[in-house]
Amino acid sequence: LLMDKAQNRSFGDCWSLAAPLLNEKITRYALPNGLTVLLKTDRGVGVASVQVWVKTGSIHEGEWLGTGISHFVEHMLFKGTEKREGRDISRIVQAAGGYINAYTTFDRTVYYIDIPSENIETAFDVLGDSVFSSTFPEEEVEKEREVILREIDMGEDDPDHKLSRLLFETSFRKHHYRYPIIGYKDLFSRLSRHDLMRYYASRYAPNNVVLVASGDFDLANAREMIEKHFGGFKRQLLPSVYLPEESKQLAARECRLYDDVQVARIGLGFQTPGLTHPDTPALDALAIILGGGNSSLFHLKLREELRLTHMVDATNWTPGSVGVFYVSLLCDPDKRDAAIRETKRLIEELSDQNLSKDVVEKAVRQLLAAEVNARKTVSGQAARLGVSEVVVGELGYAKNYLKLVSEVTSEEIVRVAKKWLRPEVLTSVSLEPKDLDKVSDETDSIQAHRVDFEERKLENGNTLLLRSNDKLPNVHIRVVLEAGSLFEDPRKQGLTALTANLLTKETAKRSSAEVADAVESVGGSFYEFSGNNSMGLAVDVMPSDIDLALDVLSEALLHPAFKADTFEKEKDAQIAGIKEQMDDIVALGRKRLRERFFGNHPFHLGASGSLETVKSIDVEEVRTFYRSMLVGGNVTVAVSGQFEYTSITAKLEAILNQIPNGDVSALFDKHAVSGVPGSFRESMDRQQVIVYHAFPCPGLKTKDFYASEVMDELFSGMSSNLFERVREELSLAYFVRSSRIIGLDTGMLYLYAGTSPERYHEVIAELEQEIDRVRAGEIGDDELRRCATRLKAARRMSMQTNSSCASQAAMNVAFGLPADDWRRYDERIDSVGITELKRFAETYFDASKRIEFVIGAI
Repeated sequence: LLMDKAQNRSFGDCWSLAAPLLNEKITRYALPNGLTVLLKTDRGVGVASVQVWVKTGSIHEGEWLGTGISHFVEHMLFKGTEKREGRDISRIVQAAGGYINAYTTFDRTVYYIDIPSENIETAFDVLGDSVFSSTFPEEEVEKEREVILREIDMGEDDPDHKLSRLLFETSFRKHHYRYPIIGYKDLFSRLSRHDLMRYYASRYAPNNVVLVASGDFDLANAREMIEKHFGGFKRQLLPSVYLPEESKQLAARECRLYDDVQVARIGLGFQTPGLTHPDTPALDALAIILGGGNSSLFHLKLREELRLTHMVDATNWTPGSVGVFYVSLLCDPDKRDAAIRETKRLIEELSDQNLSKDVVEKAVRQLLAAEVNARKTVSGQAARLGVSEVVVGELGYAKNYLKLVSEVTSEEIVRVAKKWLRPEVLTSVSLEPKDLDKVSDETDSIQAHRVDFEERKLENGNTLLLRSNDKLPNVHIRVVLEAGSLFEDPRKQGLTALTANLLTKETAKRSSAEVADAVESVGGSFYEFSGNNSMGLAVDVMPSDIDLALDVLSEALLHPAFKADTFEKEKDAQIAGIKEQMDDIVALGRKRLRERFFGNHPFHLGASGSLETVKSIDVEEVRTFYRSMLVGGNVTVAVSGQFEYTSITAKLEAILNQIPNGDVSALFDKHAVSGVPGSFRESMDRQQVIVYHAFPCPGLKTKDFYASEVMDELFSGMSSNLFERVREELSLAYFVRSSRIIGLDTGMLYLYAGTSPERYHEVIAELEQEIDRVRAGEIGDDELRRCATRLKAARRMSMQTNSSCASQAAMNVAFGLPADDWRRYDERIDSVGITELKRFAETYFDASKRIEFVIGAI
């Protein structure tokens, strides 16, 4: 039947070449140690290909996911074994007339030797020895690391590679295909020989390997040689690797990247089924029809007729259980949108009427020819067997695939196009030239969110900041007053927090319930905030509800009720919150640390105050404190979002002008940090121990602040040296990082870790060692770059919403900084080098200034 269909379609010579492939004789068996063997003889050619397919690739890396460790191991397997040095391996293969190489993909790592058939035993010997007995010489690890780093750099310099990576990272949210095979540079750089050996030992087992040989050899002799060179290795337990299934895409996705390129590169991807799905042959044919060569639909229409692109291609990438139908376009930047629009139109309008019988048969013939061409050499034949066994799991896969290909019709192609290439699940990525003055209105670039605030200074000294942002129907209004513990009576600490909380309750015309209902009924939010240096109010609504927001905000700001019963209720709640913190060993430890570090400085209690200070506050003190803080020059209002400029400006100025003149500077109580350095312990009935190491830290308005930003990042996160050493390598703690308490002029930076009672002394030693490392300036360039990149990325991400933009702008002005101070953030972070960090560490991380505090089961 299959032959009849082929002949009826006049596949001719192409089919006559493909048909014998359906009946190829394959010998398949397994050694006692679990190694699978596939043998296919091709007598008379005089050559052979021996391939070892290890069932491990970048998706199987487990704890090393994203490092590229599979690829690193591949580079190391020809660098030396228990019986051969690395240079001997290539010499032996070359002396036998062979060619040796390897490659790594998402789901496999393959080592192969193509060799004259009379020397096939050399291939078995070298591959068996290399795959199962490699020694990973230390000096070779470092050499190969540099080689791969250069390979990564090459990829970063390759625009097509960058676009492909962007497509995979955007298309896949869960599946490990989203991680580059070669790994991320920062993660790869930290791989050690120990990591390589552990991964190698866990994945390179005979029962996880398929040996394929194709070519001119005698089966019986080959089996004897295979037993000799592969049979002695022992079967091993294989740890399970979790491979998450990719969720079905439910909406279109887009990501645009800008770089130093001259033309625009575009990738359009659609999530498609895997290699074995019955729709795959038709999708493969569709890829050829749309973008396979100069006679394809896309080429003729987009390039030749419309002159929208310089190049167009389409591929149905199907590695395993899920794939991507990928259309790539190269065009001039100003034709990007038109090219995408026309490509989508061509796909949507595809019908069996515009797919002639000749077009479909041409695509089928090309698929059949590709299968033939893949098997022209013994190496290609072995590779096809490897794919069938390792990737598909069925040696008969090729026969079934060719059968399905031969049955493809125009109706079937249109059906799969409508099913899988739907515009609502399109993933669109592009790499375009940098041109900040001509960023498209449709882009999600951070630049679209970086319009500066317009600053208006009122006669009474208050400040109004306005920033129009029409991307979403949303508006955020933020009111900031400089306040906090430095303005409080030391006996009444927690006053700022309590006052701010009461501002969102009753006003002169609304009860607490009415305030909440007014805002929540329109889907808005109204809340207070307070901290070491500030307090304020925020309201977030849709543009149609601005008048309501201004009314609620005006009442809260100018006419708070501060009713006695509400005051008592909120005071009790704040006291309960303090007690709750005392139940948490980490929060309590931080509280005790502050007390010891800051001494008599107001920061020693934190914004919430203590049980004693809050209990002593009465409602009249709240009223007095608020009146003293709500004065001209101490109120900044920032607005970001959709609004009518003239109207909102007039209304906010009317509100701010009602605030009386005054001066808060007399309330500001400047203190020096007066804690006594030393080592302290506090026993607590808990199962764990928390270790803290605290040092002085510069404040927000000091010259060393940005160095402290980098330093804090250096100690934090799962990719930090501290985490890798203490958590991953030594398993001393289940969390370890750093944090800061930041004032305007001073602060505290502390490292902390949660550990066991038995091992906290080891944690202390590691914290001291890490501090010594930084003081010695032993910070790697890559380590510093990672920190800078993460900080700048975090800052960019923090600028995505109207609320965060308004908050940062208002805080900046309240603290005497430019509203758009973030503009220089990247520059300042990049200016912090290793020398600067060393100086910072020498200045601030002096052991004589350190407070070591341990709390828990000691």
